[in-house]
Amino acid sequence: MDTLGAIIERHYININYWNSKTNVSALWHLNCFWNFLLCKVLTLLFLFFPLFKCNSAAVFRLQAMHRRLCDELGNEKDLESKIALMLKENVRIMLIRFLFVFCRKETEAWEAYERRHQKVVEDAHRNHEKAVQFLKRSTSRIRQKKAKEELKTQEHMEKRMQAVLSLKNNITSNRETLRTLQVRDKAKALEAKKQEMKMSGAILAEGGDVTKEIFLHKQRVELERQKQEFTEQQKSRKIEIVARIFQEEAYVEKQRKHQARAEAPRSQGKLQDSLRWRIKTWQYIENACEDPKSWRTPSACSLVDDKSSSVVDFSEKALQDTIHENDDEEANETDPKPLGASKMERKIFTQNLEKLRSGIIHKQVVSGHEFKGCPFYSKPSLIHFKDFDVGKTYKKKIILINASYSVNFCKLVGVSEHLKDFINIHFDPPGQMSAGMSCEVVVTFKPMINEVLEGKVTFLAQNGSFSISLKCTTKRCVLALDKELIDFGTHVVGDTISRTIILTNSGALGTRFKLQTSAGDNGTCTTVKSSLERMVALDGITSEEKASSSLVESSIYENKEQVSPVHTEEVTLHTSLPESQKTESNLGSSHIEGEIGPFSSIKLQIIFTPSIPGDVRAEFEITFDNPNCKPLHFCVIGISVDVPVWVPNPNVDLKICMYDRLYQDCIVIRTKAALRLKFEVCKELSNHMELLPKTGYIQAQSSFSVQLKFLPRHSLPEDAGKYFDTETRVLEVPMTIMIADKTKPIEFIVHAIVTTSDLEISPVEVNFGYCTIYEAVQTTITLTNKSILPQEFGFVGLPEFVEIQPSDGFGILLPLESLNLDIIFKANKAKEYSFELTCKSEINRQFKLSCKAVGVHPPLELSHSLVKFAATALNDVSTATLYVINAHVSLNRFTHAVPRIGKGEIAPVGPTSFEFLVPEDSPVTIMPSVGTVLPGKKCLIQVYFRPVLSEQLIREEAVQMLCSADAQRTMLKKIRESEMQVRTTHIFELSSSEEYIAAQYSLIRNFTGKFERYIIPCFVASGDIDEKRRSENLKYSPYNTLYLELHCPAVAPSVVVTSENGKNIINFGEVAVGHRIIKRITIQNISQEQLALGFSILNPNGPFLLISPVGTLEPGENQFLFISFCPNESKLFFETLDIRSIKATLTLSIIGHGVAPSIACSVEGEVLDMGYVIAKEKVTSTFRIQNTSTLPLRYSIKLESLSQTRDKEQQKLPFFITSPPGRTDFVGTQNYSGLSVFNIFPVEGVIEPGKSQDFTVTFSPDHESLYYSDCLKVVLFARVIWLKGAARNHMMFVEGGDPLDVPMESLAITSPMSEEAAKGELEETAKSLLLSLEYIQAETSGTPVVRELKIGAIRTAQFASKKPDHPLMVAAVLTLKGDIKESYKVLFIARVVCT
Repeated sequence: MDTLGAIIERHYININYWNSKTNVSALWHLNCFWNFLLCKVLTLLFLFFPLFKCNSAAVFRLQAMHRRLCDELGNEKDLESKIALMLKENVRIMLIRFLFVFCRKETEAWEAYERRHQKVVEDAHRNHEKAVQFLKRSTSRIRQKKAKEELKTQEHMEKRMQAVLSLKNNITSNRETLRTLQVRDKAKALEAKKQEMKMSGAILAEGGDVTKEIFLHKQRVELERQKQEFTEQQKSRKIEIVARIFQEEAYVEKQRKHQARAEAPRSQGKLQDSLRWRIKTWQYIENACEDPKSWRTPSACSLVDDKSSSVVDFSEKALQDTIHENDDEEANETDPKPLGASKMERKIFTQNLEKLRSGIIHKQVVSGHEFKGCPFYSKPSLIHFKDFDVGKTYKKKIILINASYSVNFCKLVGVSEHLKDFINIHFDPPGQMSAGMSCEVVVTFKPMINEVLEGKVTFLAQNGSFSISLKCTTKRCVLALDKELIDFGTHVVGDTISRTIILTNSGALGTRFKLQTSAGDNGTCTTVKSSLERMVALDGITSEEKASSSLVESSIYENKEQVSPVHTEEVTLHTSLPESQKTESNLGSSHIEGEIGPFSSIKLQIIFTPSIPGDVRAEFEITFDNPNCKPLHFCVIGISVDVPVWVPNPNVDLKICMYDRLYQDCIVIRTKAALRLKFEVCKELSNHMELLPKTGYIQAQSSFSVQLKFLPRHSLPEDAGKYFDTETRVLEVPMTIMIADKTKPIEFIVHAIVTTSDLEISPVEVNFGYCTIYEAVQTTITLTNKSILPQEFGFVGLPEFVEIQPSDGFGILLPLESLNLDIIFKANKAKEYSFELTCKSEINRQFKLSCKAVGVHPPLELSHSLVKFAATALNDVSTATLYVINAHVSLNRFTHAVPRIGKGEIAPVGPTSFEFLVPEDSPVTIMPSVGTVLPGKKCLIQVYFRPVLSEQLIREEAVQMLCSADAQRTMLKKIRESEMQVRTTHIFELSSSEEYIAAQYSLIRNFTGKFERYIIPCFVASGDIDEKRRSENLKYSPYNTLYLELHCPAVAPSVVVTSENGKNIINFGEVAVGHRIIKRITIQNISQEQLALGFSILNPNGPFLLISPVGTLEPGENQFLFISFCPNESKLFFETLDIRSIKATLTLSIIGHGVAPSIACSVEGEVLDMGYVIAKEKVTSTFRIQNTSTLPLRYSIKLESLSQTRDKEQQKLPFFITSPPGRTDFVGTQNYSGLSVFNIFPVEGVIEPGKSQDFTVTFSPDHESLYYSDCLKVVLFARVIWLKGAARNHMMFVEGGDPLDVPMESLAITSPMSEEAAKGELEETAKSLLLSLEYIQAETSGTPVVRELKIGAIRTAQFASKKPDHPLMVAAVLTLKGDIKESYKVLFIARVVCT
């Protein structure tokens, strides 16, 4: 309960507080509080209701408190009502006060408005009076202006008329010139045609090829023209080259003289410059010492003008001394050694001097690259001391960077001579520096004179000297204006307009300036001389100071009176001339002066206040006190009008317009006052031109837009009258703007050029004639634009069988341009065509073109009407295959299309013949060219394309290669004169010459490619050509002709033959049968790519053989091919070898003639018997072989005993065992020593035709035998000679009887017997002879048996010295065995007589 009482008490205090404040919001808070309090009380009653039963005293207290609270609540409600009434009263009072204050302010504002209005009215009256006065005075001038304008208009019209007349005359003259040129061209063409016809007649009379000769004639004419052009071009180029050579020579001569002049007085000039600067410095110091109070910065002029006599004397003496010293130094330099020095001493001194110089400077070569250029880069590249003051010291630091390839050093040489008194260099040489390293150099500048100085700082590096440019500039003024023309535009009289122009000084020296009108300008109007009130104000704004150097401080910036860095200086000048002088005002007398500081800018404000209508132009000039600053000029222009309404663009140009097309433009009208306007168009153009709206109201200080509509019709030239010029088609229409309550209208002019929109098609009708369904017919039409505007066009709605090119019949035609269009017609069936082509322009105008044609369906058709050959190399062959098809098998035209011409008769079903007519001298061959195709069948046609060089081109090249310049002209003339009389034999002789082949090879190597297009006609006729061959020809219709189009590109071959002048024919000539000849052919890759080669296969059973094929050829590489020829029979051989690559195929023709050799041998029969010879001796014999054939024969002789197969044959059984009697083995007994028994010389060689060769055979046995033999074979002749001989140990021998041994020696190795053993054996044993005598008794008398014994002696040199003394005697026993046995002793006596 205490808590509840505290809450009530606290809220009661708050209630009293709110009552004291009498605030409206307190009522709301009070209601909220009592509601809250009642809720709390009720809550407490429910909570403490059980306690009420136990404590009745507390209940009574609560009841009493409740009553008290209810009373207070009633009082509060009364108070709330009172406060609400009081609040309403206060609100009413405040509203009344606000209305009173508002009404008072409105009244004051209205009174002020009335006063201002009264003042404006008075000003208006005053201005009206002034305007009346000005109007009275300017009426005469306005009239003068109108008169001048009329004169100008008349002059302008006269000029325009003269221009139109001159244009007309020019057009007429151009037309006449064009006609003259056309007539001349036609005459030339007619004359050329006559000449061509005359030439054709002459050629036909001589039996030549007209087309070829005319083509060659045209080529010669074109060649002469090109030669003439080339000669003229060479002359012009020669003139240019000579002029350039003269210029270069003059420049070189000038440089040489300049260098000579510069080198001669170089040392003296440097000393003189240094002396001059020293003299100036001493003079400046002397002047400063004499007058210390007048210490100032000397100028170059003052130094020169204020020289004292002492300084002059000193300078002259010093100059003379310097000259003498310089002469002495030059004398010493020219003769560095004494005169008595010998030649050897001078040579040694020169060598030492060169070594010394080469030791200081030498080239720097790193990794084979020599460094060229400046060895060190300086940062910055220019040492520039800007805006210096005399007497102050400036320093700058530069960085030198080693830019060479390797280690380098840097040494200071010095500065220019004339800068040594002012420039000091502080440089510590860092020694050797790696590439990219840097060092610092400090340059100190202490100026003593106020002049611009330039020079160089020179350094020495390991690979040469280099220098850095040095420049010292004084303070100067750099002044500029931001604009040179101020255009105020158009304004009404009485307005005030201002523009600003900025004067900027970007230099470090300030100056004073003066703004005034130019000397030749009086500031008046250009068209109306009247005075203007002008106000020119100058507003100077100096920008923040810019420090030119950290060490430089100018005294001009040390002004103590300057408070802020921004200085504003205003100079205002108002020019107001008296009324009496306003007719001719002159602004030249007024001017504005001011000062502009360094690195600052000033704004100059120009105010324009026009008082008289007209054009105003004034020229202003800004001059400066600094004599080095040139005056600056700018121009001011403006236009003033007296009428409050004007058109900013009084000339409306509609450009070029077409008839029946709507053109619109917007015309802007400006005004200063609210007015009612009426827009009118002249009566003549009322049907073509319109202004909308007709009437308008325009507000003050605003603009009004009027829409102009122009729709020119074809009646415009007649309707416009004087406003339209029919020659130039220019339209000028004046438009009028009427102002309400104004008598003077405002006019503006509308310009336009009216042109037509017609397109002309020539010819009007096109007849394509007869066209087969397998081909397209093309004709050309001309589309001309008659307008002077470009027009887009397009052929629309084309039939499916018509095509127009280029660009499918769409494009743009320039003014008065003519364009040729190709119309391509392709019939889709046999009928008569009649149609129209529609051409539409961009404005949707239509132009018609009538076309006619007849479609033809031929009886035959080609499977391909266009053949595109691949790029074919010269002398290579490309083949294409096509078919001639006869699809006409039925006459039923309702089931399929039948062959016919238009709507004519249907072609008959049956065999149909064709013939391809190939032009002469074309590289195309068609096989077969004539044939017959049965119905439903087709015939295979092969087309070959083999590009070759023309004979004429090769002959001309041959002449050029053979003859010199003069001889070449003579030869060409002779060839051309005799060209018509040259026959095939002569051509063959020329084509077979070496010069011809060399020229052909040169042209092939230099061939750049050629593209040719051929159209081959194929004539078609019904019937079989074989049946009509013996009788008359088949009848054909020219409308059924088929055409085959061939595209033939020719390129240079990738592989050529370089041997034998590039011949592709390998001729072995005549070769004996069995002989082998090898030829080497050189091939070269003349393309730019690597080529993989392949070869065709030669006949394996033929005489030709490719020995060494080549796999790949690099670009420009040469390789060898070896081909052998070995004929096996006597006849002519021919084969082709194809060398294939990716690009082309090179065909080599191989020719050889096998000839059977014809010889005569002196050996009769086949046996050459060497006779008897004593063992170990030798004998020789000679035989001769003669070549009776017509070709040289190569021979080779071989012995059978030396054959490689001899060992194998010896392993076989002897012939006397296996064979019947009779020798079959040619090789007999051989020497024991292993040496050959028979030797032949020579063993190989060549026998020329008709010549003979002697052969020597040597027989040298080493033991006794009767069976020495061998076989001699002459290879390639098929000649075999059997050699035989016998050997005896003794000079005498007996031969005959029956054989007692075999003709083959033992196979065992028999050691040779010594001579003593042989003699002993001879003494001991005797050789036996067996003679068998068989006698047959016949019935009649018998024939006695006869046997022969031969006794011979061998000629030898062994016993030549002995003389035979007694005859030789030998006894032999002869035993006869018959019925009885009888023995006879036979005595043989022999004597050898040497003769």
